[in-house]
Amino acid sequence: MKLYFAPDACSLSPHIVLRELGLPFDLVRVDNKTKKTADGGDFLGVNPKGYVAALQLDDGEVLTEGPAIVQYIADLKPEAGLAPANGTWERVRLQEWLNFIATEIHAGASPLFNAAIPETVKAIFKERLFRRFDTLAATFADRDYLMGERFGVADSYLFTVLRWMDRFAIDLDRWPAIAAFMERVGRRPAVQAALAADGARPSPDDRATFGNCGNCASADPAFRGHIALM
Repeated sequence: MKLYFAPDACSLSPHIVLRELGLPFDLVRVDNKTKKTADGGDFLGVNPKGYVAALQLDDGEVLTEGPAIVQYIADLKPEAGLAPANGTWERVRLQEWLNFIATEIHAGASPLFNAAIPETVKAIFKERLFRRFDTLAATFADRDYLMGERFGVADSYLFTVLRWMDRFAIDLDRWPAIAAFMERVGRRPAVQAALAADGARPSPDDRATFGNCGNCASADPAFRGHIALM
């Protein structure tokens, strides 16, 4: 398998899941500006949508959209328990969380990447996000992870998008349960390995590279494609 990624983008989520499961895969870095890959390929030929993540299977099939990718990967090794079995009520609950993260957190933060939007308007989007964070904090009041006491694919996705919040001067310490979740997930060896291989750079000077994926990069043309190939 090949995972097409960009540093500090939502492609980090399936990257984490691949490493959690110990599955063999190759990383292919994408330049979001040129749509070229680090191995010289045309990324638009892989994913005409033009954004990461994309997972290319050994038979040439390509799967896009993070929530779909992480479920597919988890089902390759069901005994690991990163996603409940298909057809169960628990799987529907997982899909509920993935949809919440995609639409309310990931897409909800998208306008904050747009430098053309006035701060007074961004404040409205932030308040909406804060209400969603209240929901998350209440969830983590009695459990370590979104689905209970076991790490899963929804946690990988949530961790990925919440990493961008300090770029917007949003201090997650305001929600201690969320801050504890971030610390807990960040300590996982697979997460640390994915961050290192991804080239994620958490220092303040590098936060302008966060979010280079469909929901976020498209919000600000000046922001899209900021990352250059190493």
